Amino acid sequence: MSLPPLFDRLRLPVIGSPLFIISGPELVIAQCKAGIVGSFPALNARPAALLDEWLHRITEELAAHNRANPDRPAAPFAVNQIVHRSNERLEADLETCAKWQVPIVITSLGAREDLNQAVHGWGGITLHDIIDDRFARKAIEKGADGLIAVAAGAGGHAGRLSPFAITQEIRQWFAGPLILSGSIATGDAVLAAQTMGADLAYIGSPFIATDEANADPAYKQGIVEGKAADIVYSNLFTGVHGNYLRGSIVAAGMDPENLPEGDLKTMNFGSGNGSKAKAWKDIWGSGQGIGVIDQIAPAARTSIAQGSATPLHRFARYRAARRAGIARCSPRSAPGRPAASLRRHPDRSQAPAQVAAMGRAPHVAPSRRNRLPAGSAARL
Repeated sequence: MSLPPLFDRLRLPVIGSPLFIISGPELVIAQCKAGIVGSFPALNARPAALLDEWLHRITEELAAHNRANPDRPAAPFAVNQIVHRSNERLEADLETCAKWQVPIVITSLGAREDLNQAVHGWGGITLHDIIDDRFARKAIEKGADGLIAVAAGAGGHAGRLSPFAITQEIRQWFAGPLILSGSIATGDAVLAAQTMGADLAYIGSPFIATDEANADPAYKQGIVEGKAADIVYSNLFTGVHGNYLRGSIVAAGMDPENLPEGDLKTMNFGSGNGSKAKAWKDIWGSGQGIGVIDQIAPAARTSIAQGSATPLHRFARYRAARRAGIARCSPRSAPGRPAASLRRHPDRSQAPAQVAAMGRAPHVAPSRRNRLPAGSAARL
């Protein structure tokens, strides 16, 4: 099936994932203006009354941008709602989202039919993040419009499954919007996600190392200096398994190689519990894809003449690779699914200059069903 019409405004098939503490109006607005979905957790707005102010600012600034740039409108934004029973703000935060008619609501740690119906009631859509096929089926049964598959290597709370495995399993039965998360930090990685069957890429860690991110300078520098081997997978800090920067664990006086097991019962998103916020403030989440991040820069603006590279700059290779892939390949349908050509995401001439101008030698991708061109096997 085609993506919902609100995604037609994307200039890259990317959702900037909601980053606890880090994502705020500055980062979301920059992402949306650059043509990707910007998002933030509702719980980042503290106290709760601040959520109304944030949504007012985001809505007004994006509307002003659209009036001034009718040929290059901003992408829609999203708010992440933690559906865990300990989140005592959920109902009030949903009412605030309804007031501002938030176009996309991303739900985590629980799927609720009444929540999905409420979002549909104001004309929004819901995307639910999952770590395996079982949770994916539950989310769709409860009325979610799309799925965010959080694979191994994703930043923050992450799953254990290979992105190939989780995407293949979901595409056996689900033809709706599918977003893939896990170590995606370049344009050819975005294309690879689409080739596997995803519609959009879900990207967070590259945006930590930006001027707009509400992160400690040392955290940003840790992202720049880090590699995949510097990521530790543990459930100690929140009760749910997640990926963290090794250096932040060491700085907290712990041995990353000998962390005790956490307890799921300790998970608490209530306003009176600061332990989870402290975990993300002092123990820094990150995905495994940070090895290509080489500097701290604005999220969507750069000086090409000086050779700078911003997070969105790194995705410029996507268009060249996609054109090469389309030229060589003939995408086929998954069972019960219409042909899902890469043409779904039009190559817009209005792409930001910093995105369109960058690029390395294009990678030629196989078709969505991963068929090798004739004669390729002999070269492997």
